[in-house]
Amino acid sequence: MTRRVVLVVAGTTLVMSVVFACAAAATEYVRPPPGRVIFTQHTKPASHPQQVHVSVVGANHMRVSWVTEDKHIQSVVEYGKAAGNYTALATGDHTSYRYFLYTSGKIHHVKIGPLDPATVYYYRCGMAGDEFSLRTPPAALPIELVVAGDLGQTEWTASTLSHVGRSDYDMLLVPGDLSYADAQQPLWDSFGRFVQRYASRRPWMVTEGNHEVEAAKALPSSPRPFTAYTTRWRMPYEESGSASSLYYSSDAAGGAVHVVMLGSYADFNSSSEQYRWLARDLAAVDRGATPWVVVLLHAPWYNTNAAHEGEGEAMRKAMERLLYEARVDLVFAGHVHAYERFTRVYNNEANPCGPVHITIGDGGNREGLAFDFRKNHKLARLSVMREASFGHGRLSVVNATAARWTWHRNDDADSTVRDEIWLESLAANGACRQRPGSNGAAADSPNDEL
Repeated sequence: MTRRVVLVVAGTTLVMSVVFACAAAATEYVRPPPGRVIFTQHTKPASHPQQVHVSVVGANHMRVSWVTEDKHIQSVVEYGKAAGNYTALATGDHTSYRYFLYTSGKIHHVKIGPLDPATVYYYRCGMAGDEFSLRTPPAALPIELVVAGDLGQTEWTASTLSHVGRSDYDMLLVPGDLSYADAQQPLWDSFGRFVQRYASRRPWMVTEGNHEVEAAKALPSSPRPFTAYTTRWRMPYEESGSASSLYYSSDAAGGAVHVVMLGSYADFNSSSEQYRWLARDLAAVDRGATPWVVVLLHAPWYNTNAAHEGEGEAMRKAMERLLYEARVDLVFAGHVHAYERFTRVYNNEANPCGPVHITIGDGGNREGLAFDFRKNHKLARLSVMREASFGHGRLSVVNATAARWTWHRNDDADSTVRDEIWLESLAANGACRQRPGSNGAAADSPNDEL
């Protein structure tokens, strides 16, 4: 069903065709089987950078990460605002790791800045090889955030990233499951080369999934869990006061959007460090200055699919109240290889002051899609849209009050918008203003999903 709605944003009247689909809509499109894994080789000299990706560090810095086979290359980045004209140089550090018989290349991490917002910078890694360019995020709204989970490195991943790259955006958020290496370490290298075209141009902010664990508990002297993930994809956990790289937070659009990355595979009960950190992090957010709070994690708390059913329930019971009392606007998850959006919800009930939960584990993984949505599931009454197809989502935060969410299905050469919704920030909803530590009862308010 398609419904036309009128929305007033910043004094401008917008007429939108909003797609609302029930579970039956998934039968309208028959998705081909999983695509083959694409193994990407490094064909350049050992001194040349590979697996280049960038991430945000604080308000006006970015981290450039890359790998070299040559262990003598310096961890330096030259950069400037004109191609080939580098006016600044930053020095960082490097590391490597062993995984049984595998030894990684030299993994470099260099923080560059301060940088101007919404500006293109040209840079070169290790004073060797190709020149790259990146664009810094804007310092104020609007901002365009892409969300894609469970990526892998298949033909469908290539389709997803191609669609992502065809429309402009400022940052990509990944709620876990990156390479699907599953202890085959050369697949981490292949994944880094596979995504470099995109991850070197815009910041990628990621959190871990189950495929990042890579623990071999039955073997003596086995590598520690998450070794490859945390060594290769360094995120700004220390800057956000976190003691673990498995959970952290960062700001976007000059602090107008607060992004929290939680660890589904780190301790999360009320006595855990992650719980205490999350409570501190959310309590420090000034919703007057930060009207939008977005959370990402891997195992969904709300899910009507038979795949991974109930796997996020313990974490939901432990942490959901913190998110609700902080008036978190959206929660994105992966893990289930499909798309599903819920109404605003809290404690398994519709609640106008709760977050919108969205599962988006459909980036292109090698395991295939999760087709078994249960029509009679106890949460089905809260599920607004669900479909098993590969794709990606976009959160366009327009201003302090309004944001537009769209889910784009991969239709081979095209990207089709299958779900669309306008959201009002809970910070702007007077009925939802609430002091932390109150009893959690929400005032009656109409649902703000237009």
